[in-house]
Amino acid sequence: MKILCVLLPHFPLRCEVRRQPGIESDSAVITYAVGSQKLVLDYSPQLEGLQPDMPLQQALSRHGEIELIQADIPYYWSAFNEILDALEKRSPLVEGSDLGKAYIGIDGLQLIYPTHRILVKAVQEAIPQEFSPQMGIAEGKFPAYLSALHSAPNDYYEIAAGAVEAFLKDLSCDVLPISMKDKDKLKNFGLRTLGKIVSLEPGPAQAQFGPEGRRIWELVRGQDDTPLYLRCTEEMIDESTTLPSVTVSLEAMLVTLESLLSRAFVRLTPRGMGICSILLWTRTWNSEYWERSVKFKEPAMNVGHAVSRLKRVMNDYPQPGPVERLGIRITGLGRRRGSQKSLFSEVRAGDRLKDDIKQLELRLGSPQVYKIKEVEPWSRIPERRYALAPINQ
Repeated sequence: MKILCVLLPHFPLRCEVRRQPGIESDSAVITYAVGSQKLVLDYSPQLEGLQPDMPLQQALSRHGEIELIQADIPYYWSAFNEILDALEKRSPLVEGSDLGKAYIGIDGLQLIYPTHRILVKAVQEAIPQEFSPQMGIAEGKFPAYLSALHSAPNDYYEIAAGAVEAFLKDLSCDVLPISMKDKDKLKNFGLRTLGKIVSLEPGPAQAQFGPEGRRIWELVRGQDDTPLYLRCTEEMIDESTTLPSVTVSLEAMLVTLESLLSRAFVRLTPRGMGICSILLWTRTWNSEYWERSVKFKEPAMNVGHAVSRLKRVMNDYPQPGPVERLGIRITGLGRRRGSQKSLFSEVRAGDRLKDDIKQLELRLGSPQVYKIKEVEPWSRIPERRYALAPINQ
């Protein structure tokens, strides 16, 4: 399958420069946290010796005077998804599972784009100029990725079908999509370029590297039959807010979550839809990012069901610090299979009242009935002890 690979080099850094033009892009490092460890997500091209996922301490030992920027993952993905949406108008076959890297299936587009140069120009027009895309065309995803690495900014490079092995032979084994442990193992065997790995037979490669050995053996010969994993077309709902003040109170965060979910259910309830999966994320006052994906066995059809599940998740996975911003991304929707009404008249009356409130709020477009909820009863500021929250729908 003919593939066009689109690389957006240093995409997170360019997103930050786009958002904050005052950033010193010549000496900036974007960091993220895994547990208590700080790692490098992206960095200025001028900073030599750095690479993604390198420990921050190691980066600081090489470059002492650098500007540290905490990664804003939701913002980067939002910007990247906008680009992917534009690319899907050029071709229906688009994969964008890695931030800043997209694969486009171009077989069958000859009637729309008679030449690859015309296709590349159309793709360039879909991408903001500040991202300077590098593009490559080849048979298979891995050769297309390597040809994109070889191309100049705002240009493309194409590998002919019979010239793949010749193109790959002098490349470092660092370009292989395998673990660092396996890359070090290859180097210890003296196999530092793809050309030297070609001399291996599949048997010894598998003996040393297991199932990964067969894949290495195929990749160094330019053979990659990995299919395109097309983007999910399901509807997504994003809601987020900045808290009035930073907090570590779980109750305060849950009140905010109730408000966000209420806004989402105003859109879902008229369609009889519930939440099957949701991505919950927070950002602390010093820009540390936390997220968890939550799935429901049965669709959550109301705020109370969803909040109770999210509360357990937030209890099990504490925040990395005082939270400043909180958001949800509803990634899966569904309908409930059926429910039985209560036998007790008091419960049925309560359900009818809730239905009437729902209809009122749907008509007016926002929550109308609230309850007083205890948030920070220990606070010396009266206004922070309680908050108004929409009633469970």
